[in-house]
Amino acid sequence: MPPTLMSRVTGVDLSAMRESYAGGDSILDPADATGGWLPLFERWLAEAIEADVPEPNAMVLATVAPGPDGGLRPATRTVLCKGVDASGVVFYTNYDSFKGRALDANPVAAVTFPWIAMHRQVHFAGTVARVTAAETVEYWAQRPRGSQLGAWASEQSEPIASRAELAHRFAAAEVRFGGAPSDGAVPVPPHWGGYRIVPDTVEFWQGQANRVHDRVRMTAPGFAPVRLQP
Repeated sequence: MPPTLMSRVTGVDLSAMRESYAGGDSILDPADATGGWLPLFERWLAEAIEADVPEPNAMVLATVAPGPDGGLRPATRTVLCKGVDASGVVFYTNYDSFKGRALDANPVAAVTFPWIAMHRQVHFAGTVARVTAAETVEYWAQRPRGSQLGAWASEQSEPIASRAELAHRFAAAEVRFGGAPSDGAVPVPPHWGGYRIVPDTVEFWQGQANRVHDRVRMTAPGFAPVRLQP
């Protein structure tokens, strides 16, 4: 079989690339989730943080939106989880962005936490709703001022002529609100806020040797843990 284009470009046979997951003491059993998905997720997240996994709160978000042919098409991108509790997983974005419009039109989503260095993944899927204005304000106040100004400067997902124009828009936001905390608080843009994914399915995945991985899925309403074949 001839190499793919990527193989020719990199000089690497992609079909031969693979990682052998040792597993070791990291055995995942349905009994680990008998207390619900949240305690197990919090434990895995804490272990990812302790292991210095880069951006352990990063998650791949999948949404669905109409494609060029009028049918629904999936789209993925990486966002940052900014809150998790028994009610679900929270992230923040521009409501007018591509993902925001997709979620408003089709309020369902899935996310994956890819802790590859630990041979672990956690998947959530469910319905989506905007968080309250109070929750958005509370989180917004924690953001660096530069990030706040960036939210005002960017019409996320819209075309822009150049990087210079984006820099000009950011400079205009600095003039409008001031570039230092002493200039006063930057208000939350009306088009910006959070979404909460309320899961109806949560799946934990632990890599093991010989591709005989551990998978435990929990489904609403009871979220009883069930072992799946890999």
